[in-house]
Amino acid sequence: MADHHDDDHHGHSLAAWVMVGIVLVATAVMSLAVVLANVPLFIGGVVLTIIGLVAGKVLALAGHGVDGAVARSDSNLS
Repeated sequence: MADHHDDDHHGHSLAAWVMVGIVLVATAVMSLAVVLANVPLFIGGVVLTIIGLVAGKVLALAGHGVDGAVARSDSNLS
């Protein structure tokens, strides 16, 4: 039988949602660029991906990550 791990809030943070949302839009842009054979649009998608990764890290460092100060002070998380 598989071991039970307590990962109730894994990824449930503002930092994670923002990062995943931006990267998801970026991958859609890059996919469209491949279909249209548009190199500048693809590069724009790559840049958007990097922006998403940086935004997620900055928000996590600002306390909006799973173990951040903002998450610990939120009384709605049990």
